[in-house]
Amino acid sequence: MNMQVGSAPLSRPQRKVEIVEVGPRDGLQNEHRILPIGVKVELVEALAATGLKRIEVGSFVSPKQVPQMADSAEVFARLRRDPSVRYSALVPNLTGFQAAVQSGVREIAVFASASESFSEKNIRCSIADSLVRYRDVAVEASRHGIRMRGYVSCVLGCPYEGFVPPARVASVAQSLLDIGCFEVSLGDTIGAGTPESTRALLEPLLGSVPSAQVAVHFHDTSGRALENIQVALEAGIRVIDASIAGLGGCPFAPGSPGNVATERVVAALHARGFETGVNERELAAVARRVPDMLGSAG
Repeated sequence: MNMQVGSAPLSRPQRKVEIVEVGPRDGLQNEHRILPIGVKVELVEALAATGLKRIEVGSFVSPKQVPQMADSAEVFARLRRDPSVRYSALVPNLTGFQAAVQSGVREIAVFASASESFSEKNIRCSIADSLVRYRDVAVEASRHGIRMRGYVSCVLGCPYEGFVPPARVASVAQSLLDIGCFEVSLGDTIGAGTPESTRALLEPLLGSVPSAQVAVHFHDTSGRALENIQVALEAGIRVIDASIAGLGGCPFAPGSPGNVATERVVAALHARGFETGVNERELAAVARRVPDMLGSAG
């Protein structure tokens, strides 16, 4: 995989790439067998020990919708938190936000879609209504001094609508920034992206949204995630979501298992001279433990 940007050597600011580890939330939410709380805590702590500085631990959503995340409050309660690590949680509304605050969460994420059909299936409201809902969450987050990240799903295709216009993606991303998100993660929810479609999305979007406020979140369903990440790096994006051992997918997007594996992303970045602050060998060791952890599910 060629991740070199042009032929000139990368300057030090360009070489630093942040990894957002989403395995404990986005990875595990698609597992049908519920993992014990202790195993979830063990996974998060092991990931933090590798040098990862941003870890999405869980979500405060309806346990009927996502049973795997029903114990997120207890996971946060048991977690030995490294003060250098940012532990975040997904919240769908003010109720979820309040539960996150009670659990000591200091960074949250909200989830919008660039597809109307997916928004209705996933969070049971229109895109516009979801943004109104998140505006209320943003007000409370600001009042509590809590950072808020935004996700935009289906940026390179929807399981119900197919092609999603880049202009719609850019509009939703900008709306999330406008209400107070410090960063927006662009999600290829069904793993349909190619380098060509990724470039066709990012070129116009980055004309209006600063690359410093954009992250990418690729599923590796079609085996093109690392190539798409290369395109994002060439465009100046320096935050990448990934999931340990390629865990996950979305329960509301049939046929889309498999986020891009954190260990593969880190190895590829290091091979091309990028800096992540992550111990590649220790990360690979955690990835090898994941099957046994999943085997402990009840």
